[in-house]
Amino acid sequence: MKKEDIQHLEKLMNFLSLHFLKKNNWEDVTKTEWSYIGAEINDLIISDYSEKRISKEPDILGSNYLYEHLIINKLRKFQHNSNAVLSRPNLAKLSQIVKVLGYSNYIDFINSNTESFNFNDLRIDMNNVKQNTALLDRLAGCWYSYNRNLPENPLQAKDERIWRSAMEIYKSETTGEYFLERSGGDHHKYFGKVTAYSDYVFIIMNSNTFIRQRHFISRIKDIKEKLKNPEYKLHELHFISTCISFNQEPIALFEIFQKADRKTFISDSISFPIDSDEIPPSILKQLEDTESNRIDYR
Repeated sequence: MKKEDIQHLEKLMNFLSLHFLKKNNWEDVTKTEWSYIGAEINDLIISDYSEKRISKEPDILGSNYLYEHLIINKLRKFQHNSNAVLSRPNLAKLSQIVKVLGYSNYIDFINSNTESFNFNDLRIDMNNVKQNTALLDRLAGCWYSYNRNLPENPLQAKDERIWRSAMEIYKSETTGEYFLERSGGDHHKYFGKVTAYSDYVFIIMNSNTFIRQRHFISRIKDIKEKLKNPEYKLHELHFISTCISFNQEPIALFEIFQKADRKTFISDSISFPIDSDEIPPSILKQLEDTESNRIDYR
């Protein structure tokens, strides 16, 4: 393996560490945790085979493939001796791992994950108010965000599309802040900070490739009473989202965040026609109500 190959493999292992455990570095993941990640990936592989109705048995990972083959025999060996002769891992195996995470193949993954998020650039602090950490803890997890881009010309109505972005809210192990990472088309990524005061939720978000800051605000009525019930779960959040468009005019859109099951979560953005059967009827109904949920900035 060349040094570049090792760097690519390290990028993959760091990605898996962050995606499944919210740990930034592969070195912070234990053998048991690598076994857990392997099991999660195998579940995704099995689900993928089932959805595609592939008749042959799924080619799943061995129980210690990630830890023993990639960590111990590749990254650790190189770490201890940069001149060590190391065989390349099976490219098909690596591609299989990233495919179930939304990428076309291993090369696509390498080319797509060059971004670094600067969360410190985001500021949503409010003085003299106490964060609603109980609510923030309920927000942590995987979500889908449904938002609609309306055509300027009404004659294009048949081409209306709804975008479903995949995103995750999680608590930073180092700062204790609540962060958000969200997908866009062609593996474009957004990153943000989340906070909550009283019964309001605030999000500020930016992109890793261009400055297009977005702000979200939501209110959950009677949340203090609801949080007293340990069984209470948040399934859906309604946000007013504002952003600065490419022509520098402020736009406001209504968006719906829907909680997702991690095991069936697709970490990528998907574009649906407005009449798609895959859009939940309740969400479609609200997004079609353009009079109440879209502000005419002109």
